[in-house]
Amino acid sequence: MEVKGKEVLVFGLGISGIGAGSLLEKRGAQVVLYDGNVNLDKEEIKKKLGAESSARIIAGPFPEELLGELDLVVLSPGVPTDLPVIEKMREAGIEIIGEIELAYLFGKGEILAITGTNGKTTTTSLLGEIAKNAFDSVFVVGNIGNPYTTVVDETRPDSVIVAEMSSFQLESIVTFRPRVSAILNLTPDHLNRHHTMEAYIQAKENITKNQTEEDFCILNYEDEVLRTFAETLRAQVIYFSSARKLDTGIYLEDGHIIYRGTDGTEETLCDVEELQLLGTHNYENVMAASAMAIAYGVPMDVIRDTVKAFKGVAHRIEFVAEKEGVAYYNDSKGTNPDAAIKAVQAMKRPTVLIGGGYDKQSDFSEWIQSFDGKVKRLVLLGATKEKIAAQAEACGFTDYVFADSFDEAVKKAASAAAPGDAVLLSPACASWDMFKSYEERGDKFKEIVNSL
Repeated sequence: MEVKGKEVLVFGLGISGIGAGSLLEKRGAQVVLYDGNVNLDKEEIKKKLGAESSARIIAGPFPEELLGELDLVVLSPGVPTDLPVIEKMREAGIEIIGEIELAYLFGKGEILAITGTNGKTTTTSLLGEIAKNAFDSVFVVGNIGNPYTTVVDETRPDSVIVAEMSSFQLESIVTFRPRVSAILNLTPDHLNRHHTMEAYIQAKENITKNQTEEDFCILNYEDEVLRTFAETLRAQVIYFSSARKLDTGIYLEDGHIIYRGTDGTEETLCDVEELQLLGTHNYENVMAASAMAIAYGVPMDVIRDTVKAFKGVAHRIEFVAEKEGVAYYNDSKGTNPDAAIKAVQAMKRPTVLIGGGYDKQSDFSEWIQSFDGKVKRLVLLGATKEKIAAQAEACGFTDYVFADSFDEAVKKAASAAAPGDAVLLSPACASWDMFKSYEERGDKFKEIVNSL
């Protein structure tokens, strides 16, 4: 794509938008940076862009007179693609792409891309470690917190780019083609943005739309939607399963993770007791990352050594401390009910659970039913606390209390726990009603726990 001299609007000024703006300026585009937040700190944005930047910065209501000037619009992942102003851009014939598509057009190397409702960050981080142990030039980018656009100029033809892809990012791809893709699972999430489960699934499945017969797609055999979807793919499918032995693929059997090739040969990757990760969902993440690496030609001994050494990621069932016989776990990344179910299932002790937060229009019934006698008390806070309490009562779970602040929630949970118990922060909700991010929420939890 040639952008030199073109008028390009970057819509949304988080880290992805600033990365896109910088990349476009380096390629000679006339860049306009726009964000709907009228309180945007323009001076802070200018600092991030650097003194050499000549980009215009606009905040607040969108100036529609700009529509006649624009050649291209680059959407940041947080910008809904169905906004009325985006529709007007389409009607005006302006080309619209996402930040990931922009990076792909200018980057070099091959892509290994992961999506799914849950497990993306763990799988991406693990695959990134495997790739770093096998190749010279590796970048781990995307929804994991490192915008793809910020590393484009460092990529080489032999680079391997491991990318975590959200549904928001996948909505706006055009030519983006991973050499190996993976869809880990599909459960309801972000319905406040996508409106229907069908639209959410379609966004996730977009990861495969440009793949060919030379490429691979790793899918969870236990997800019925994905099994059906596999029949429509051009890419070669490799399944993983935590529930059954597969004719070909990677599966969990009697505590062993086993890979079975198309020629029927079997090789044991490891015993789950050798892993430093808790829970069946994490064994699935290990299988998905390993299958992607196998498909890309990484030797099994490199994969084996890496998965055994991998300690997991911050904010995902992260052990924080043991205080007076109570183990504290930070699962702030459990931002939807399905992720939070996995965290509860991973606990091996009676558990006091902290839940609640920003409302993404989720249903919490299945989460509450998963407590199954293990959760002894539920401490609720945030915008969803009354909604969760009502659904808990409907499910027959009444041992809950409310907290008015995050600090109070952690202290109430600590008071309710006895020696031999666990306190688990796994909110089943996003953090945006009280924090800027799940990372900030998890860091605050760790700070409070360490001060107890």
